Amino acid sequence: MNGKDVRISRIMRKGKAVVIPMDHGVTDGPMKGLVKIDETIRKVVEGGATAVLLHKGIIKSLSSPPGCGVIMHLSGSTSLGPDPNWKVRVGSVEEAIRLGADAISVHVNVGSDMEPHMLEKLGYVADVCDEWQVPLIAMMYPRGKNIKANPDTIAHASRLGAELGADIVKTPYTGDPETFRRVVEGCPVPVVIAGGPKAETDADVLRMVRGAMDAGAAGVAMGRNAFQHENPTAIVRAVVEIVMNDASVEEAAKRAGLKI
Repeated sequence: MNGKDVRISRIMRKGKAVVIPMDHGVTDGPMKGLVKIDETIRKVVEGGATAVLLHKGIIKSLSSPPGCGVIMHLSGSTSLGPDPNWKVRVGSVEEAIRLGADAISVHVNVGSDMEPHMLEKLGYVADVCDEWQVPLIAMMYPRGKNIKANPDTIAHASRLGAELGADIVKTPYTGDPETFRRVVEGCPVPVVIAGGPKAETDADVLRMVRGAMDAGAAGVAMGRNAFQHENPTAIVRAVVEIVMNDASVEEAAKRAGLKI
């Protein structure tokens, strides 16, 4: 066992992860669900989230440890800036260790104009994470002026994250288990799906999670569909039922008290 194994055990259970990213305040400001972030963290942890993903300032501001794994995000840009797709490094691995984080995450928009800079950052952070034995989650998104997120570009982006040293890759869901299975099979490290934009129904969210797990995903990293839900505890609990207990969509909703 090494340091990465110990830290990964704090953000995953049985090799599966239900991560709730709440880094959106940097990009879009104090949005719904993140205004009283301590309260929201408490609700998603009550639902069984294995980890929350936060920027360093939020970690510093928490009134108490969250009761789950903590992933510190190292990438940032704003919707007000000249190029929101250019994610720059806004923290360090050493800083994350000082703050007690269990893992690091870095965002790369593959195919954007500033892709080379983000790839350089990913490679550098991966090396430092190896030095300090800190797990690295690479958020790999096909995103740029002439880039479409389809199974081929998602598979390429995911493989790229693994090739450059990520321990876990987060990437968009392709829309169906058959094509997402190709993404998982082509990536030599665990893959978790991004939650995507706010879904219209809970059934849509749970079907997406079920499809990803059927394709071999290691879990989800779901933001808006968790923290902007009218009942964050219940939707996270339903997702946990699918990811951890292999429940069907209907079983998961029933156990969590959701009507679909």
